[in-house]
This record gives sequence, structure tokens and C-alpha cells, in this order.
Amino acid sequence: MPLSNDTNQRAPSPFFIVMNAGSGDKDADEREGAIRSVLAAGKRPYRLWRVSDIRRLPEAAREAVQLARQQQGTVVAAGGDGTINSVVQEVLPSGCPFGVLPQGTFNYFSRAHGIPVDPEEACSLLLQGVLRPVQVGLVNQRPFLVNASLGLYPKLLEKREVHKKRFGRSRLVAALSGLATLLAPPPRLVLALDDGAGSDVMHICTLVVDNNLLQLRQMGLPEARAVQHGELAAIVVKAQGGAQLISALALAVLGKLGEADAVDSFSFKRLTVKPLHRGRRIKVATDGEVTWMVPPLVFQAAPDSLLLIVPPPGTVGDDEA
Repeated sequence: MPLSNDTNQRAPSPFFIVMNAGSGDKDADEREGAIRSVLAAGKRPYRLWRVSDIRRLPEAAREAVQLARQQQGTVVAAGGDGTINSVVQEVLPSGCPFGVLPQGTFNYFSRAHGIPVDPEEACSLLLQGVLRPVQVGLVNQRPFLVNASLGLYPKLLEKREVHKKRFGRSRLVAALSGLATLLAPPPRLVLALDDGAGSDVMHICTLVVDNNLLQLRQMGLPEARAVQHGELAAIVVKAQGGAQLISALALAVLGKLGEADAVDSFSFKRLTVKPLHRGRRIKVATDGEVTWMVPPLVFQAAPDSLLLIVPPPGTVGDDEA
């Protein structure tokens, strides 16, 4: 469904903050200190869960949502896109207002909605921002904010996490890890894709379903506007070798992915994907987190929007088109 306009409602108090102490490349104590300092100066009550073991993120998020519902509060995720996704899985069905303190490597979700990357500025936005309903994607009812994918992309993400643990979390490490993965023989998938208008069988190496306006614009894909009107964007990569993959990547960096011979893209309301092989499960990545799912995979926008704290209309950072 189309997204509604901004509201003039201020974010309610208190804040219930779930912080991934392992996200980003800054010291966790420094990031936590910045959060506490800004909220203390703003005299805003809050509770903060500092989570060092990512396996505890869902538990902390559930507790934060429960308290937010009881006290008319706002749930806040402090971390990268994967952390934000974990918290949103609990927030979305609750209807609670949601805030973000971006602390990841790429922060696509936060940047797409004009949320500052600087910890103090992002925390100040919690106090001064307004609520805007934003679209959430679903794959088999699992939420994603940036993208969901299968094939080469989940493999790339798994390799990237291994390299980040070894060499540190930075964009350079992520880029070099991705290049190394692209040079290896890509996986080959045979998928039946049905968008309601008909079914096509495709031989591909990866499928990415995107819900992020910024990411789609950066790649130069015309489907960018679709995510503002209740649709999602599918990117099908049919490259069969490293040279074609690197060529497609180069065009994506230049904002010309739509010109790649090995890439097709289209927008849709609902897409059903069936792998034509005997495997009972398929590996799917949602906002950088990899999991196993049982096909068929059904991609669609969630019927309910996420109430996100964003910059007030007309201010610096409010770059929503």
C-alpha cells in the first residue's frame, strides 16, 4: 500500500534502547557514553540493553517492546542494518514507535531516511524528530528493511563476516572480501519466479529483492520509485563467470547497473520464488543476516508500516523524496 505522509507527532517517552556492542568500528564505551550524555541532557528517561552476544538480541528486543507497550515508549535499535532488522522483527507486530542509532558499516536503512551517522546527532534526533510510516519488506513473513537475497549474495555476506572478524569491520575489508568472492565460480540456481502476471524459469547466480530507495538510486535502477509506492524491486543477476560479475559490479558502482547485460530488474507487489531442485531449504540473507528458509519464498511489502523517528520536514537530513 502507498506510504502516508509525515505526521507532526513527536516521539513518545521513555526510550528503550537495544545496543549491539559489537556493531561499527568505534569503541562501544564511547558510543554508549554519547547516548547516555545526550539523553541525560535532554532529561529523557530511558533504559539501555548493551548486548555483546548477538544471540541475545531477540531476547533484549522482546523485553524492550514489552516495556514500551506498557509505558507508551519508543524502542530504539543501536547498531548496523542487521541489528536494526533483529529489533524490527519484534517491533513491527507491536506497532510501537521506533528509533535508530546507526552504528554499522554501511547503514543503508538509516541513511535512506536522513538519520545521522554521528552518535550524538542521531541521539539528538530521537528527542527532536517526528514519526513517519515507512515500508517494510517481507520474505515468508520475515521482515527486511534494506534487501533480501539468495544465491551469490548470501555467500558473499558469509565470507564478508569471516573476513571482518579477522581483519576488522570497515568498508575496505567489505569491498576486498566481496571482490574475492566474485572471483570464485558463482553458484547456479534455477528458479521459477511468479509475480502474478505469469511464471518465468530463470538460470541465475543471485536474486536480490530491494526495499531501499538509496541503494536502488545509487545503482541507477529505475525501480527506485517503486519502493515509495508499496512495491519492491527484484534484481536478477544471470552472470555465469567472474568477469561478468565484476563488470556488473563496476556498473553498479557507477550508478549504471541497469545497463549490465547480465542483469534484469523489475518491480512487483508480490513475488513467489520456487527453486527447481530437490533441496528442502534454501539460504536467504535479510539485511545482511543469513538464515535457512523452506520454499516457496514469498516476497511482498508488509501490510503495516513501521513508525520511524526521522528529521522534521524541511530540515537538513530530511532527504526523503
